Amino acid sequence: MDTPTIPSPPASPASVPAAPPGPAEAPVGGAPHRPLGAPVSTPPAEKTYPPFPLDDPAYQVFIDSLDYLKAEDIARVEDAFAYAEAAHRSQRRISGEPYITHPLAVAGAVAEWRLDATAIMAALLHDVLEDTGASKAELTERFGKPVADLVDGLSKLDKIEFSSYQEAQAENFRKMLLAMARDIRVILIKLTDRLHNMQTLGSMRPDKRRRIANETLEIYAPIANRLGLNKVYRELQDLSFMNLHPMRFNVLKKAVKAARGNRRELLTRILDGIQERMKDRHIEAQVFGREKSLYSIYKKMVEKRLTFSQVLDIYGFRVVVADVSTCYLALGALHSLYKPLPGKFKDYIAIPKANGYQSLHTTLIGPYGTPIEVQIRTEEMHHLAQEGVASHWLYKEEADGSSAELQNQTHKWLQSLLELQNTAGDSAEFYEHVKIDLFPDEVYVFTPKGKILTLPKGATAVDFAYAVHTDIGNRCVAAKINYELAPLRTELQNGDQLEIVTAAHANPNPAWLSYVKTGRARSKIRHFLKTQQNEESAALGERLLNQELKSLGIEPADVPAAAWDELMRESGNKPIKDIYADIGLGKRLASVVARRLMSREENAAGGDTLRPGPIVIHGTEGMAVTFATCCRPIPGDPIVGSIRKGQGLEIHTHDCPVIRKSRRLEPQKWIDVEWAAQPGKLFAVPIRVEAQHQRGVLAKIATEIAEAGSNIENVSMEESGGGLYTSIHFTILVSHRVHLAAVMRGLRHIPEVIRIIRERDGDDPHTTAPFSPYVKH
Repeated sequence: MDTPTIPSPPASPASVPAAPPGPAEAPVGGAPHRPLGAPVSTPPAEKTYPPFPLDDPAYQVFIDSLDYLKAEDIARVEDAFAYAEAAHRSQRRISGEPYITHPLAVAGAVAEWRLDATAIMAALLHDVLEDTGASKAELTERFGKPVADLVDGLSKLDKIEFSSYQEAQAENFRKMLLAMARDIRVILIKLTDRLHNMQTLGSMRPDKRRRIANETLEIYAPIANRLGLNKVYRELQDLSFMNLHPMRFNVLKKAVKAARGNRRELLTRILDGIQERMKDRHIEAQVFGREKSLYSIYKKMVEKRLTFSQVLDIYGFRVVVADVSTCYLALGALHSLYKPLPGKFKDYIAIPKANGYQSLHTTLIGPYGTPIEVQIRTEEMHHLAQEGVASHWLYKEEADGSSAELQNQTHKWLQSLLELQNTAGDSAEFYEHVKIDLFPDEVYVFTPKGKILTLPKGATAVDFAYAVHTDIGNRCVAAKINYELAPLRTELQNGDQLEIVTAAHANPNPAWLSYVKTGRARSKIRHFLKTQQNEESAALGERLLNQELKSLGIEPADVPAAAWDELMRESGNKPIKDIYADIGLGKRLASVVARRLMSREENAAGGDTLRPGPIVIHGTEGMAVTFATCCRPIPGDPIVGSIRKGQGLEIHTHDCPVIRKSRRLEPQKWIDVEWAAQPGKLFAVPIRVEAQHQRGVLAKIATEIAEAGSNIENVSMEESGGGLYTSIHFTILVSHRVHLAAVMRGLRHIPEVIRIIRERDGDDPHTTAPFSPYVKH
């Protein structure tokens, strides 16, 4: 098309921002940032450069690529280019090129996807808010709100640069994904921006190249894969590999080139054989070879510890046919040509991948025993496989059905990101959850009604429960996998059918966090546990504060509302429940809060205070009250409590050897506590039984413990006395001290038992415990 006339931007500062003073250099992804506290130096005089020539071949190719847009949209794009070129005119890339070449390349890549004029304009302008003096208001006035919002969304991503600080990286990552959730074009532009930066990393220092390449491999490449952008995904991986391990990259590149020559005759023979078989079966198909990316070859060598010569499937073949039914005909034709490798067939047409990818995959045994990977797909599937979510624009006339489904899947994933953001505690936690979901080596499982769910490899029944519904996950107690009961931690396999068993009073177990795989499940479990801990801590904090108020002679109901209002204002407008939780978690002292409420600080050491009554412990308080593992207190033991900051109230026995020094030196940290009349749970108690080393003695002891109404939670054994005796360590569950006495009484009647001791950390094994050890004479 003819070269358009580019309108010159107005010369007033209000319309065309001046480039920021400073070195003629713009880093990857944004402008340089002065570290906090660094001295501000006088900037050097700004350099001036001539305008970017409109007859430059790069600009001409870009304009020619816009032939799918209307004339008025092309004029708007030209105006955006003129504005961006004027804004960046005083800037140069590290390579020395005019900075505008970067936005121009990004916009050109966006145009290849046939995105609308708004997206192309945003690509041209994506750095003006960060690198120049332009404002969002100016962009809104000149180009409209949709363009300004896109540019603003892209610019926010770079306000916190990636660095060695994980929190900064996590915050930037969070902002990027949330901007993407609002408008998918944000991430499409951002990925083309990162791709061009990776293509031009050569001018940067090696340490910066490695840092940016690592970020790309860890974050941007997985996002491209999750959105089905296969071409971008592969190129980002290879460019990252090249910059992280340049020597390995070059050695592997030479090896692949050599292998390509050595195997040419074999590959030609296989290609001709496939084409001939398709003709024999009257199947119209495009057949072409494909070469694995260097990074995927390298990854396979590392993960499976192979040499290059052992990686036989460097080359594969792709068969593209007219429709879905022909895909299966082509599969049958191939299996009659070469024998299929058992267990290596995957039907991604019937069950698409999470990113919308569809194909039939099969591995055949070719000539000389060479394994051949073949992908069979339709033309529409091929477009989706290459361009993913971008195919909505690129092939929307040919692929409306599949593209709409892919858009729907992408929308669901983006909504799940927003849900994760709402339940995650901070940016680092959000980053951790989403990174898990960005590396989905999937398994496909079925609900009882036949619905297919896609989960990451290694996912468990708990992940499945949370994928179905949060309430199902929170209340699950067991799972039926293929109609048989199985533990919740069971890893799922392709094709499993699951049914989750729930109970109304069940709650998530903190141990689930050690084996769940999905970010959703991990986030929901943590959210529940935090909420539960806050509720339990608030209940404990209220009891502690009420106790302190009563010790001051004040009934809690008599505290003036104005006193609470003042306290909440001083606490940053925290609600009362949060103040209670802070007390329960040890972040605030109940005595200080009580005196602040009553303005009685002057009487803190006065004689009008009463001795506080003890806190009553039921044993069912949850995470707000913990029982020390050093002494394992049980109902009936004299006990004392200590508030541990951030962990609530910890209960010890009065004579626990671990706390003797602390109780003597810091008595103010300890609170009197006592057991409720009817405690509500079983308690684990470690005991040691020394018995003669004879056959069947363990069975006798276990039977006696069971008959006493107790249960064995753990058992271990060791020889003593030169093999004449055995020390058996049990952890048993009892309801109270009297119950423990009954268990030990029963064990005394076993003839082989020599000695019984209740064990505690810090005790000498030969000294007495709270229960005097029984020694048979």
